[in-house]
This record gives sequence, C-alpha cells and structure tokens, in this order.
Amino acid sequence: MASKLLMITIFVLDLIAFGLAVAAERRRSTATIKEDSENNYSYCVYDSDISTGYGVGAFLFLMLSQIIVMMASRCFCCGKALSPGGSRACAVLLFIICWVTFFIAEACLFAGSVRNAYHTKYRSSILTSDKPLSCEILRKGVFAAGAAFIFFTSIISQFYYVSYSKSRAPVPYGGESGVGMAAYK
Repeated sequence: MASKLLMITIFVLDLIAFGLAVAAERRRSTATIKEDSENNYSYCVYDSDISTGYGVGAFLFLMLSQIIVMMASRCFCCGKALSPGGSRACAVLLFIICWVTFFIAEACLFAGSVRNAYHTKYRSSILTSDKPLSCEILRKGVFAAGAAFIFFTSIISQFYYVSYSKSRAPVPYGGESGVGMAAYK
C-alpha cells in the first residue's frame, strides 16, 4: 500500500510550489519610462524583482517533489518487476504523463524566472531622434501556466505513486500450498 506520509509530503511540497508560482505571477516586474533631469534621454525603470525568486522557489520545490516520488518508486529502473495487470499499465501511463507535465511546468517556471530577471538598459535620446523606447517585461500567464502544470503534476504523481504501490503489492498464490499426492496402487 502507498505510504500516507510520503503522499502528504509530496502534497505539501507541490502546494508550496503552486503557491509560489501564483505569487510570482501576481508580482511580475513592471517597468516605467523615466526621463533624466535634463530631458536629454529616457530610460526604463523596473520595480521589485521578487517574482524571479518566487519562480525559482517554485522550480526547486517542484523538483524536490518529483525527486522524492521517483526515489520512492525507484523510477521503474531498479527493484523487482511489477505485477502484471491494470495497476502496472496505469502506473506506466501515469509515469510518462507525470514526466511530461513536470518538464512543461519546469520550463514555464525557468523561462519565466529568467525572462523576468532580464531588464533592458536601452535609452533613447531626444537629440538623435531614436525610436520610441520599449521596456521589455514578462508576458502575463507564464508563471500561471507553470502553476497550472504544477497542479497537474501534483495530481498525476499522486495517482502514479498509488498505482505503482498497488502493482508492487505481492500477489497471493491462488493454488494449493501443499504437494499433491496421488493414491498408490
């Protein structure tokens, strides 16, 4: 049977990762265009960069959760073979889906954190009639997509671990335990 302590630990880690990803989406960096005191040029000024830290935190908590689940289930690499049946087929399918959703969530969180930390240092000058200034910021929804895939990964990894545990359970022998003897004539 699946370990309840492990499942609660995975749930808590995934919940923290989800909360950090949502917080990162809410606190994305914004930029404003400022002009210097002499009005010769304008430049971008960015506000707080806390969402990059939230995104990295969500990235790490989700990775820790995935590592714990895969170590507990031995990642299908080590140990005895699983018992044939529906639990094994379900575990294999959920294993693949779990890794796909994990990689998508990690890619969203990593790309969002990197892009949010990037601040342009462009400036435009009135004297040289440059193009209008554009301050680069992270698009809405990158961390939200990461949070959604964290949610999917959390659910799928829980179901994967339960299916894996069911297929690891010993199969009781249905036959007779004694040695059959025929009558001697």
